[in-house]
Amino acid sequence: MIQTVATEKAPGAIGPYSQAKIVNGMVYTSGQLGMFPNGTLPAGIQAQALQSLTNIKNILEAAGTSMDKVVKTLVFIKNMDDFGKVNEIYGTFFKEGAYPARSCVEIARLPKDALVEIEVIAEL
Repeated sequence: MIQTVATEKAPGAIGPYSQAKIVNGMVYTSGQLGMFPNGTLPAGIQAQALQSLTNIKNILEAAGTSMDKVVKTLVFIKNMDDFGKVNEIYGTFFKEGAYPARSCVEIARLPKDALVEIEVIAEL
């Protein structure tokens, strides 16, 4: 059984996709820009990273799980020079010694000209 996850505590999809899906005890989020739920985008990489991870936290909670259950993340950033700034914020959402596996990729452009997008896979 596949279940769709939706919450008003994160921005709605800006295309034909869901905020997250639950399949076989795992939650797969769509990439989350650093937008507020009202659709506005804060200025700066750290503010956007904070909001992206807050959106993910809210989606996971709507699915019945938490950031402690994240097993894999994928981080897209517009500028690899911002890697350290993103890490500063990212590290506050996960416990040392239990960090999820992660990939981080620099890309040319994100929707809405955002600076960061993050997606996760988590256990229920």
